[in-house]
Amino acid sequence: MNSSSVDAVVIGSGIIGAMSAHYLLEDGRSVLIIERGEVARGASSGNAGILAFPEIIPIAAPGMMWKAPKWLLDPLGPLSLPPSYALNMVPWLWRLWRASARPAYERTVGVHARMMPMARSEMLRTVERTGLRAMVKQTGTLDLYDSEASLNAAADDWQAKRKAGFEFQRVGRGEIDSLQPGLAPQFRHGIFTPSGLQVSDPLEFTQALFSNAMSRGASLRIGEVIRIEPVNDGARVILADGAIFEAKTVVLAGGAWSKKIVTGLGDHAPLETERGYNTTLPQGAFPLHRQLYFNDHGFVVTPLSTGIRVGGAVELGGLKLAPNYKRSEAMLKKAKSFLPDLKTEGGRQWMGFRPSMPDCLPVIGPSSATPAIVYAFGHGHLGLTQSAATGRLVADIAARRKPALDIEPYSISRFR
Repeated sequence: MNSSSVDAVVIGSGIIGAMSAHYLLEDGRSVLIIERGEVARGASSGNAGILAFPEIIPIAAPGMMWKAPKWLLDPLGPLSLPPSYALNMVPWLWRLWRASARPAYERTVGVHARMMPMARSEMLRTVERTGLRAMVKQTGTLDLYDSEASLNAAADDWQAKRKAGFEFQRVGRGEIDSLQPGLAPQFRHGIFTPSGLQVSDPLEFTQALFSNAMSRGASLRIGEVIRIEPVNDGARVILADGAIFEAKTVVLAGGAWSKKIVTGLGDHAPLETERGYNTTLPQGAFPLHRQLYFNDHGFVVTPLSTGIRVGGAVELGGLKLAPNYKRSEAMLKKAKSFLPDLKTEGGRQWMGFRPSMPDCLPVIGPSSATPAIVYAFGHGHLGLTQSAATGRLVADIAARRKPALDIEPYSISRFR
């Protein structure tokens, strides 16, 4: 057994961990990043690459639970729950239902609305300071609906986004054809958000941010963290191979693998995994101009530097079940019917674990065990989007200064 002392440890090399390391380095801290597998190869590698700052509407919304049974009965629908995992999900679904009540929903919308402007400004500041600005593109976002009725049904959501300061315009078929030629005739109703941003490729972006941190003095240790313990003036990190690191600050940004460590610290985190699926088609598969949201079907199609990504939907299946790539195939089949000229050959399938809290808010803040341990996990679909704001808050908390944003809504204590 060997032991070392370091200044700050960040557990996890995904986008949240990489951003946390960046902001700690900006504060003049030395940083050790501990990663259980390959750098940036978790959920950060397979998301759609969209910086979804206008997405302040949570999954837990009024009326959602009336739709859920229909979705859950369709194994390839936008939300599925394998029967073998259903019992495990009962407590999480109960909390999700409670979070969908009108007062809780409106509170969550307000929390996201306050976070997103900071998330955007901090992201743009970070990419300028790290030389990664060329990896962020303003393509605009096109949200598509199957009918005027389904668009009208989302009117309250769009009104909430406008109230939060996001600008967009309703578009008809002529404008849709101009914004994205080649869509099936059924799409005659949509919303265009000109300010929509995305990264060129989420894996490459996270790896570039990680490499920047390494060039500024951060170090990497591959190993599985099994426990964190409070010690005088800091915390102790224990790895499965027996290595021990003591640090003044420990940031837990382990994504879907954070739950066990949190439990060991005496906190309760009802963290579950939304298993996300996608297929990335080769470049040239379709002349895609911008991000397309197929809102009535729960998936997106995004142009990346590495190809065309078709992904989304939610499978509540934990960390151990085998992937069900029929979900990827179903989305790809739908994408082909919506984009008739899409070439679907030669795609790469992927499944990853989105770390999701039932109230659709991440956990950001100190552990109840000691302020030397800072939590930063559970961002669900918004990890990339909220990563820079999270990194800023992590550094503020670690420095014991007033955070740039009220962190009370993100506290682990809300689950007591």
